Amino acid sequence: MVDAAVLGHRIRHFRTATGLTLDALGERIGLAGSQLSLIENGHREPKLSHLQAIAETLGVSTGQLLDPEPPSERSRMELDLQRLQEGASYKRLGLPLVRPTRSMGDDVLGALVGLHRELDRRAREAIATPEQARRDATALRHTMRERNNSLPEIEELAEEQLRAVGYEGGSLTHRTVSEIAARLGFELVYVTDLPHSTRSVTDLENGRIYLPPASIPGGHGLRSMALQALAHRLLGHHEPRDYQQFLQQRLEINYFAAATLMPRSRAVDYLRKAKKERNLAVEDFRDAFGVTHETAAMRFTNLATTDLDMRVHFLRVQEDGALSRVYENDGLPVPVDASGHAEGQLVCRRFAARTAFERTSRTTEFYQYTDTPNGTFWCSTQTGSGTDGEFSISFGVRFDDAKFFRGAQTAFREVSTCPDERCCIRPTDGLQERWRHRSWASARMHQHTLAPLPSGTYPGVDDAELYEFLERHAPVI
Repeated sequence: MVDAAVLGHRIRHFRTATGLTLDALGERIGLAGSQLSLIENGHREPKLSHLQAIAETLGVSTGQLLDPEPPSERSRMELDLQRLQEGASYKRLGLPLVRPTRSMGDDVLGALVGLHRELDRRAREAIATPEQARRDATALRHTMRERNNSLPEIEELAEEQLRAVGYEGGSLTHRTVSEIAARLGFELVYVTDLPHSTRSVTDLENGRIYLPPASIPGGHGLRSMALQALAHRLLGHHEPRDYQQFLQQRLEINYFAAATLMPRSRAVDYLRKAKKERNLAVEDFRDAFGVTHETAAMRFTNLATTDLDMRVHFLRVQEDGALSRVYENDGLPVPVDASGHAEGQLVCRRFAARTAFERTSRTTEFYQYTDTPNGTFWCSTQTGSGTDGEFSISFGVRFDDAKFFRGAQTAFREVSTCPDERCCIRPTDGLQERWRHRSWASARMHQHTLAPLPSGTYPGVDDAELYEFLERHAPVI
């Protein structure tokens, strides 16, 4: 959906190009000039009938009016100035808004935009601390829990892109992803020198999306990365104003990629059939659509509650027991800190997410029941390895829903009383007495523990390296 402010600028651009005043255009389409002014200033969205009348009067198509890109570089700067002045960092100063006028030169406007961007960058740098990041991540996790981890509007957007390129089912091929990109005006280009701080780079001017030459470890396939880059454009994302918006954008592009790789209509049909046969399995779901185990498990969480009437949980846990990704709406007792943040917390050593590491054979899913203070849960767990070492992916449900899954007959069962420290955190009195003064351990410390979150135009991205890369790869015209 086009931004109201961009739409207003495009209407003004085409109106002035035809030499019509606000009143003259308003008279032709049956709308007062004052009402048309509100539309051009982005304060009101036009009705479809008015939009069609405007397009017809100005001699353009409605598609041209609804193009999400500003009509000129001047318009882009004016929109940037408006957006930046609406941000919290400027509002806190209590200064009046500066409205661009026709007499304001491009150099003055550019200087104002530059100053505002620097003010915004410094404000984001100050707030992008580990504490703030934890608060933002926790708030987003709670929001998605309330929505049952489902974003219907993105589901439909993904299906729309697939219909447009004639997708008929099966595993989504690289060719189909390229066709989706081409339809949106982009070419996928594979390079070996991407900036170290990026996963992909989009050249908006030349319509190119730069990707690594092969899948990187950890499950981030090229199809998924390309779809995530395209999602930024389809969802109308702008430079994130803070870390919370950065996290929201990351969630949305990941969701779009998964919804495109595993379209809702076909995925739900597949899962409902497997549920009816009492043969649900993440590994089958994964293989049916040609995605990673993690993608399949997370995609399951998007559909389980809304389409299968089933509450679930998902955990990605590092070999040391630390949570790196989590979702639950089934009541699984997830470890959290005093602020409610879960990522980085240690999972109970009785959970399947950790006992799976003790298995000698890890080629198939591991099934386990776990009795907890919140009830009994069934889990299927698959282990893997990435750039950060080994990890496990767990997907599970409450005891009553286990009957729909393959592996429900497992004999493996553990008892967890966490967060009671006597469960697996506090050593028994005998062990503590024996070893407390007879041992010494050198603790491992992650480098990021004391570091603030990196700043830049995009959190975590080296601007200089990014722009040098784009300049190096821009086509010569």
